[in-house]
Amino acid sequence: MQYQRIILAARPRGPVRPDVFKLETVDVPALGAGEVLVHNEYLSLDPYMRGRMSDAKSYAAPQPLNETMIGATAGVVVDSRDARFAPGDTVSAMLGWAEMGVAKGDALRKVDTARVPLSAFLGVAGMPGMTAWYGLNEIIRPRPGETVVVSAASGAVGSAVGQLAKRMGCRAVGIAGGPEKCAYVVDTLGFDACVDYKAGNLAEDLKRAVPDGIDGLFENVGGTVFDTALARMNAFGRVALCGLISGYSGAQIPIHNLRSVLLNRLTMRGFIVTEHMDLWPRGLAELEELVASGALRYRETVAQGLAAAPEAFIGLLEGRNFGKQLVRLTG
Repeated sequence: MQYQRIILAARPRGPVRPDVFKLETVDVPALGAGEVLVHNEYLSLDPYMRGRMSDAKSYAAPQPLNETMIGATAGVVVDSRDARFAPGDTVSAMLGWAEMGVAKGDALRKVDTARVPLSAFLGVAGMPGMTAWYGLNEIIRPRPGETVVVSAASGAVGSAVGQLAKRMGCRAVGIAGGPEKCAYVVDTLGFDACVDYKAGNLAEDLKRAVPDGIDGLFENVGGTVFDTALARMNAFGRVALCGLISGYSGAQIPIHNLRSVLLNRLTMRGFIVTEHMDLWPRGLAELEELVASGALRYRETVAQGLAAAPEAFIGLLEGRNFGKQLVRLTG
């Protein structure tokens, strides 16, 4: 029995190119005690993967060369030597860019697809949703009536941040690229406003969108977007620094409005959501219920087939996706 996987064959220098990846066919390994074989149906593509592809010092070890590229997956159990899992169970895991994978049962999360689609467990009901939940609830801690701004607002994380902020009684303002994405953020997700950073008038457009300033900033982009938002922060504002995708290919991301941190006595905190696993059961339970009831909306961009993953990943880094970027590995 064989399956296909994608390995990282070389470390990118600057923008990611397709030739740093390699598609391989490998044998399915025999199961050991406590192990489970999963046939992956979906692969999640996420910005953090770009950082793992580098061997520079970071919060996590770099992706090893010539091994399956890291990534979250959702699929169906094929065989099991763990009594907690049986063939046919649906699970999410970190099995990487591969059609199949083997993991210890402790590394799997059994998911119920009766009310929530399988793909959503890699997005709004998975790590991206939990990232939004944690940054908003544990760092920004918004109060009713405050203004919360989120960059990359149409993406997997940003879209959840604004919707959750609205449920907490806040004014939600997004920053996104292009009129189509901004229309979606306001008309479908229910944000109060959205600023198109590609329109060429970011500073003035943001000023109009937040006439009373910004109390909470959920930052996913960095660079000019982040710097512009810092200038609009209110005293004692809170910044959840989640990502800096504008610099993931090596570009410099200078901050010119750093004085706002001092003058406004801001609290700014970077975070890695996987370092707070104790909160995941509570956060995921809330998110799953909101998704199941239709109260939390989401959008997916789905590439077809494992071979399409490299180009889809490059598109994600360039902002070509709309919502959560997935690869469907079956059907």
